[in-house]
Amino acid sequence: MLETLKPQAEDKIIRLMAQFREDPRDGKIDLGVGVYKDATGLTPVMRAVRAAGAELQASETTKTYTALAGDSQFHAVMRDLILGDAVPASRVAAAATPGGTGALRIACDLIRKARPGARVLMSDPTWPNHPAIAQDLGLVPATYRYFDEASGTVDFAGMKADLSAISADDIVLLHGCCHNPTGANLTPAEWDELVALLKAKGATVLVDIAYQGFGDGLEEDAYGVRALAKALPELLIAASCSKNFGVYRERVGILLALVPEGTETALVQANLAALNRLNYSFPPDHGARLVQTILTSETLTADWKAELEEVRLSMLGLREQLASELRRLTNSDHFDFVARHRGMFSRLGLSPEQVERLRVEFGVYMVGDSRINIAGLNTESVPKLAAAIAAVL
Repeated sequence: MLETLKPQAEDKIIRLMAQFREDPRDGKIDLGVGVYKDATGLTPVMRAVRAAGAELQASETTKTYTALAGDSQFHAVMRDLILGDAVPASRVAAAATPGGTGALRIACDLIRKARPGARVLMSDPTWPNHPAIAQDLGLVPATYRYFDEASGTVDFAGMKADLSAISADDIVLLHGCCHNPTGANLTPAEWDELVALLKAKGATVLVDIAYQGFGDGLEEDAYGVRALAKALPELLIAASCSKNFGVYRERVGILLALVPEGTETALVQANLAALNRLNYSFPPDHGARLVQTILTSETLTADWKAELEEVRLSMLGLREQLASELRRLTNSDHFDFVARHRGMFSRLGLSPEQVERLRVEFGVYMVGDSRINIAGLNTESVPKLAAAIAAVL
């Protein structure tokens, strides 16, 4: 049987990580993998996470299973973090999942059960796992215009034109904030316009929000998803705690399902629990319990928010430094969009040949489409990167 399996495509980022590790050069720069790093190159354990871990270690009395959909208090604190008071809690079903990827998988599984073979429209470009998960579950990936390579901005006119042609049977996948891989985000006014369009079309929306707090702030980054929740009869939200809580290896995610008024929330909740059961039985709890501990403590929440703001501002500072250096070295404002982008990523608009030259000649590692992880930089490596980019233009 096993000999009939087909070879799988190698993950480009995993390959890039291996190349970086094998490169003996001092001063090499890793801008590929999507993990936050501080100025020393480490992914730190946040202060509140460490404190919550100590508290949990002292107070936890059992390692028995939680519910199939995870702990209801975790659902509640995550619902409040993401949706605020946009909708009544009674309209939201939820399931804890292994990371944001697990939430996306359960979301697509739920779509498959409700609408087999549905078309799922995704931004062009999008995170490669989006179409891969959808296709693996028998859904049909499609795209809508999103990014203008020349200007490094959102092609909002193209986006609206493409989404104006969808039907009520379609699923539209949106990035909640800090678009991956481009870093180009919708403004609040554009969100309002998009919400009105999607409400008129009647399609179901799935939001992937993996970077809340990394862009313009916790509340500001939730603007789009909350506007959608207020306006649409139903909504699916896949969220991750990997970035904003720094609990990457704990695999903490959640799927929220906003249920139409008049529909039994319990029906949707039971389906989410059943899907969890089929995929991995009970979801992991330790990381979710850490997040829950933080968000139910005023002291820990305040410290977490303060450190998250430090992280956000450090990335904005690196963006502004890189844009300034590129402006100086190229005598052009072409790369000013880097300072306007938000989150961990920006797509620079370099060719694959230029990206390869950066790796071979300068030890700068980025994904082939020229997506860079801003958090892979520090104040000393920014000038080196800018000089290398200027050299290959």
